[in-house]
Amino acid sequence: MFKKLFVPQNFGNLKVLITATFFASVSIVCGKFLAFNVGDILRFSFENLPIILSGIAFGPLVGAFTGLIADVVGCLLRGYALNPILTLAAIFIGFAAGFIFNTTKKWNVYLRLLLIVFLCHAIGSVLIKSYGLSLWYSLPFGVTVIERSINYLIVAAAEFIFLILLIKNKSFYGQIIKMTGVKNEL
Repeated sequence: MFKKLFVPQNFGNLKVLITATFFASVSIVCGKFLAFNVGDILRFSFENLPIILSGIAFGPLVGAFTGLIADVVGCLLRGYALNPILTLAAIFIGFAAGFIFNTTKKWNVYLRLLLIVFLCHAIGSVLIKSYGLSLWYSLPFGVTVIERSINYLIVAAAEFIFLILLIKNKSFYGQIIKMTGVKNEL
């Protein structure tokens, strides 16, 4: 089972790579250009939504690749210094979304998406990114986690709704099937 999850079969598919790059581009626009910043550590954005979608649609490795590209290129475009811990969080979010989606196929789709959004944000956005930001800005980790938890409860709720709408959209789902040739059980 695990061997099937980690075979990079989608990396040989040009349509998948182009779409993953598109998802990374949308993540950059949402996270770096359309975000609403509150201070140094709080940012309301939908930067993780395209990364999560990439993981769900194409698996954990392509999701991780999307997170990596989105973070690195986004930082370069905005002139931010690269923080490897924040990059690791973006990679985790894409990987976890694909891994959870592929290993919970027998679950109800709403529970699967709720688990994905919750774990991606709780671990990736709140814990890992808070750790990186607390080191970067010399802030207390506990305070950073609390502030970012409130931020990502709001973002996660909105992303959960958007994910349901996208996954249940027959046109969107049909395009994913065309690209991968694999019909995921929703």
